[in-house]
This record gives sequence, structure tokens and C-alpha cells, in this order.
Amino acid sequence: MSSSLALALVPLFLTTPTTPVITPTVITQTFEEPADADDPAIWVNPRDTERSVVLGTLKEGGLAAFDLNGRTIGVYPAPAPPTPDAKPGRFNNVDVLGDLAFVSDRGRDRIRVFQVDERGARDVTNPATRPVFSKTEAEVDDQHTVYGLAAGRVGGRDVVVTSRRNETSIALLQVQKGRTYDTKKVSTLDLPSTFTLPDGEQWTVCGEPGEGPQVEGMVIDEKTNTLYAAQEDVGIWRIPLRANGFGKPQLVEKVRTWGAPQKYDPETEECVPNGPDPGFGGQWLEADAEGLTIADDVLLASSQGDSRFVAYRKADMKPLRDFKVKDVEHSDGADIVLGKLNLLVVHDGERPDGTGFAFIRF
Repeated sequence: MSSSLALALVPLFLTTPTTPVITPTVITQTFEEPADADDPAIWVNPRDTERSVVLGTLKEGGLAAFDLNGRTIGVYPAPAPPTPDAKPGRFNNVDVLGDLAFVSDRGRDRIRVFQVDERGARDVTNPATRPVFSKTEAEVDDQHTVYGLAAGRVGGRDVVVTSRRNETSIALLQVQKGRTYDTKKVSTLDLPSTFTLPDGEQWTVCGEPGEGPQVEGMVIDEKTNTLYAAQEDVGIWRIPLRANGFGKPQLVEKVRTWGAPQKYDPETEECVPNGPDPGFGGQWLEADAEGLTIADDVLLASSQGDSRFVAYRKADMKPLRDFKVKDVEHSDGADIVLGKLNLLVVHDGERPDGTGFAFIRF
């Protein structure tokens, strides 16, 4: 673990051999459907870090902004449906780049852009922005739309990477700046859904008929021009990035059930075991593999299936430590900032009466 991250987290982890449990410093208000909390991002105020802002997506509830005490300072609605029969806006993931926040609008298949300051956020999206994956507005309503999202600066360009819901596709977009902001798709990459196992057998990821193993959690490592992408039922991919395209993806960590035979049960709408597990999976991540965030040379990943977080050394993906956050269950997303702020924010996916976010100051 990097020296700065290790020093920051030692008081939280102590030296226990078991999985330590961290108590949140702050929790936000609880949100109820249709305002379903999902993914956080941190905007660091360059003038006064104590007036920084945490953003959180609320799906059909839009985008929320919080101060560092967890107080809600603004909620910005998702777009209304353009016609009575169309799907409304549904904000899934968010990431911050400079003073801009980029949001995947899964309901309308668009990338929304917000200007952020200590007062909250303001929508500065080009009103004429087009769908990312869908060729027509009718196709948007099929909801194979933008899903996960990460933003960063690569090769001198501001870029956004977004994934496609219920598909293996990810897309690279360049940010278009003007009086308003837009994104232009410049490349796509399809990750596999079928793998050759060590015994030579072919293994296809189980899922609902017509749906592929999607990616959600993603983060861009600007130091190395690398995308880390969590394919939920597969594991973590490391993908080289250029300003106009992707390099060859490498699967650097697998979920525990990788390679295990499963079948889809239409009654429960879940995949269930369909034979003995050959033991080809990883040891640390319980599917789904979810939110990813980077602190120095450490990658943090959400092991959503057992409500843990795992810290890896980026260079070789060596697992360094796992931990839980008290009372936080099934976390989708996380973001961390080190320095004067030293803040970890995680999605809290299963409160008794809804969802929210938890802050850990260290």
C-alpha cells in the first residue's frame, strides 16, 4: 500500500488479522424511490478544502450535492421524458474532472455535464447532445444505454469513458467545450462474455437471456493513462487508454465465481449454481465487482456481494487489505481523495428505509 494511504488508514485498520470495520464519520440523509442513491464523486474546492462538495447520483431523483457534514445543499432533477411514452432521465454514475462533473444519464442515453462550485452544481450540457449508444430515440427506450462512467485527462485531452447497460461495450468520448459542454464518441471496445478456462473448457457468463455481463465501476489512472473497469460477474480489467482509443484489455482480477457453471432461474431472475465450482476464480471479490477508485498507487474495489472493500497495489494487483464500512451494505460506488481533505465516500445501498452515502474522514 502506498505510504501516504497506509499512514492515513492505519488508525482505521489497526493491525487486526480479521476484516476491520470502519465507522463512518458522516452519513447523508436517506433517499427513497424513485430517488435511489448510487454513485458518489468528490469535488475538491481549490480555495478552501473544507468547502468541498460531494456529489451523488439518485437515478430518477437526479443528482445531489452535499457539504462535508453530509448536509444536502442541492438536488438537480433528471430530465423529464420527452414524450409521455418515453423513459425519463435516470442518473447512474458520476465523476469529477476539474470543476466539471460528468453524469451518465441511463434513462436518456446521454452524458450530462455540470459545473461545480461550493454552492452546488449547475447543468451546462449542450441541449442538443445526442445519445451515446442508441441510434434512434426509440432505441433509447430499450434501455441498453450509458451506465458506468469515469472521467480523466489522457494525452492532453479531457475524456469520458462510459459503459453500456446489459452489454459488454464501453465507449471513449472526448469532451467538447464551448458555451455549453458536450461529448463526442471516438472509440468503442467490446469486452468478452465467454472465456477459455485453464482446463480448456469454454465458460460463458450467466445472465438473463438477451443481456451480457455489463461493466459499471470504472476509474481512469491519469498517471499511467490506464482505465480500470469492473465487469460485474467477471472481475477487473486493466485497459491502456489513448485520447482517441483503447489498448488491449487485460483481466487482472477475477470474482470468486469466475469459471463456475451457472444457469439462469427465471422464477428468481437470478443465476444459480449448475455444477461444482472448479476453483478458477479469484479469492477476494464476491460478485458483483463494483465501484473502483484510486489513491496514489492503490486501487480500491467494492466487493458488493459480501459488502467489503478490497485495496490492491496497482502495479501488480496484489491484494493488500480488505475492510468493511459499518452499516454499509452492497455498495455500488466509491471515491477517495488524499491530501488536505483525506476523504472516502461510499454508496450505502441498503438502509432500512432507502439508500444514501457514507463519509469517512481520516
